[in-house]
Amino acid sequence: MKKLILLLSLSFVFATITLAQTTEVWIVRHAEKDKTNPEDKDPELSDEGRIRAGELATFLKKIKFDAAFCTPYKRTRETLDSLIIPKVINYSDPKALVDSVKKNYAGKKVIVAGHSNTVLEIIEAFGGKRPKEMLTDDDYDYIFRLTVKDDKAKVKMEQFGRPHHL
Repeated sequence: MKKLILLLSLSFVFATITLAQTTEVWIVRHAEKDKTNPEDKDPELSDEGRIRAGELATFLKKIKFDAAFCTPYKRTRETLDSLIIPKVINYSDPKALVDSVKKNYAGKKVIVAGHSNTVLEIIEAFGGKRPKEMLTDDDYDYIFRLTVKDDKAKVKMEQFGRPHHL
């Protein structure tokens, strides 16, 4: 009987620790895209964007990510290219992204590259409050760090690299 109680107690403690893990999620908008061809629906990063991607890598140099998520566009992938990440996964639906991170990366560190019209939506999907009302087409230097536990997220907004509004 004592062994059974001990086993149940250890199982409960292990389950509590597993469920209460804090996941660190970094969310960034892709860097500046090449706008020379307005017909191009999937442009690469501009020269300025490649510099910003390098600045992102410098800003995050001490963070060891377990995985990265990006939309299936060149600019989001290229934004993450300067980071050393073992696995980069495409996503298209913010809710599915959040479900995948919570299920497969609980207690880990991940980074998400999105777009001006999806970054704040993703923050809310993780249970965080919008730190800004909106991101404009010129907002490239914000990065958001979420500490996610269960269905709540604490959000910290920072800026990196060259300021976008000169």
